[in-house]
Amino acid sequence: MNDVFGKQVADRVALLELRRPPHNFIDEAALTELADALLAYDDDDDVSCIVLAAQGKHFCAGVDLRGIGAAGIRRFYRQALRIFSGRKPVVVAVHGAAVGGGLGLALAADFRVAAPDARLTANFARLGFHHGFGLSVTLPRTVGQQRALELLCTGRSVGGTEAVELGLCDRVADDPRGAAIAFASEIAASAPLSLPAIRSTMRRPMVAEVSAALDIEANAQAALLGTADFAEGIAAAVEKRPPRFTSS
Repeated sequence: MNDVFGKQVADRVALLELRRPPHNFIDEAALTELADALLAYDDDDDVSCIVLAAQGKHFCAGVDLRGIGAAGIRRFYRQALRIFSGRKPVVVAVHGAAVGGGLGLALAADFRVAAPDARLTANFARLGFHHGFGLSVTLPRTVGQQRALELLCTGRSVGGTEAVELGLCDRVADDPRGAAIAFASEIAASAPLSLPAIRSTMRRPMVAEVSAALDIEANAQAALLGTADFAEGIAAAVEKRPPRFTSS
């Protein structure tokens, strides 16, 4: 498979690139490959910080849910937890859309740089579905509990500039990839032994919470997979029309 490409692009900075253009939908295989690539840098003494970017029109337009089933959801989230467990700081470059699981992937990182016209969306309720990828933990941690609830319940999109204002992203730039590499270079200039130690201390409570939340989210998603609302939400998204939900 070649869904993920990695190379060192600056002093002590590595770039990982999702290569499933144009939309970079992810599935279990792609997420496994990405987790393997991220964790491989744990033991690379020449890399202090990682940039995650993507080819194509969007950073990641979501998870490929076709035929996933309840067991598939749980396998997918086992790989998602691995994304959270690496030792090196990660900066994400968001262009185009980071939707649903794509937003979850972006929030699994430490920092985010967004293009002004980027679109970050937790659209699960608009699909008749429950959020996942640890967003129960990561979204409130970045924007606060009340704002997270609003974003999850409305499913509205947030542009790059507003994302910085909300705390959803750290910086906004016309060239998010270049800016993310520059940001990562700032981080990588710090002591290479200090960075993973600081990251571990700061992230340990979050990772523990995410581990528990992934099980809860998986159960909630599995319960909604067979509902009429979920079928309608997916159909509406494919047909690019407002959903017409009927369940009470």
